[in-house]
Amino acid sequence: MKAPFGLIAATFLLAGAAMAEAPSPPPIDARSYALLDYDSGELIASLNPDLHVEPASITKVMTVYVAFDLIKQGRLKLDDTALISEKAWAEGKDSSESRMFVSVGSRVPIEDLLRGIIVVSGNDACIALAEHIAGSEQAFAQIMNQYAQKLGLTNTHFVDSSGMPDPQHYSSARDLVTLGRALIRDFPQDYKYFSEREFKYGIAKPQPNRNGLLEKDPSVDGIKTGHTEAAGYCLLASGKRDGRRLISVVMGGKSWAYREQASLELLNYGFRNFDDVTVLGPAAPAGTARVYKGAQTQVAVGTLEPVYISVPAGDKNQVQVQAQAPARLIAPLAAGQAVGKASITIAGKPYKEIPLVVLNDVPKGGFWHRLFDQIRLWLGL
Repeated sequence: MKAPFGLIAATFLLAGAAMAEAPSPPPIDARSYALLDYDSGELIASLNPDLHVEPASITKVMTVYVAFDLIKQGRLKLDDTALISEKAWAEGKDSSESRMFVSVGSRVPIEDLLRGIIVVSGNDACIALAEHIAGSEQAFAQIMNQYAQKLGLTNTHFVDSSGMPDPQHYSSARDLVTLGRALIRDFPQDYKYFSEREFKYGIAKPQPNRNGLLEKDPSVDGIKTGHTEAAGYCLLASGKRDGRRLISVVMGGKSWAYREQASLELLNYGFRNFDDVTVLGPAAPAGTARVYKGAQTQVAVGTLEPVYISVPAGDKNQVQVQAQAPARLIAPLAAGQAVGKASITIAGKPYKEIPLVVLNDVPKGGFWHRLFDQIRLWLGL
């Protein structure tokens, strides 16, 4: 029930049975890992999540993120073509490095380069895309770092577009699942490329997607593998079951098979042992506040976007939201204007605080209404 705000406003989602406890996550033999709930943005399991690690080819998720954003802005088009330099063509041609098999001097559509990066992890495609966007791979790495800062990746620094080993090229498990979440959130239509099973360009046979989980689990739809001798075997994965999405990353696994096994264990653990709870949002305001001198006398207060939290399975009825806001609000008010906070507890234990805002504009009322409201304020009514 939504009550008008005083200093303390409505409390809802009343507690029920005793608080449940999620079992410990599965033992993962890796340098670090993280499991993130997509809707809440919360880590529900981790090991050394802020440790600096080599991201290897998971770097390419940021390379693709930059390209997707430029396409979204209209500064790059899928049917634009990039000229393949000798540097791009030569990348990995004399080794076992991943490549798309572009030809020097040819022009390749941007969409093909993106598929070559996403599906077959082509280092040559990365350099070609980086040079097309920024002129050089070094300049493109600076753009990647600007995006990393914008996305809040505080333990990440890029030196190149493909993830070749370098002491100054690093990330962390927390940052990588955060990047994966941003990719899916910001480019939901373009994310489809990450579930493609194979891609053929410049050679006789198609190359399969290096993410073997796409074949093993139908709920998995991305994201990216990585491997160097120093980094070990890495996998940033995401799966969606019954409308709920989780993102995992395993860094420094002992084999390609183990990185898939460990990733699947983490995803299964999260889906089976945790639930999402929607606590606030436009459709679920925290309450209403009294408005003086406005065109209306009440306004809904809450959050402009849905707020989710992750709780152990069985704890949905343990969540309480207690809203606090001033007893009096004075018009004009603008949607999104901060007016208070909501304290969230689970089984009586503090969990987090969420800023509350006005959900609708409230313009000034007429002259006589404002005058009478001023009198009411003087009289404390």
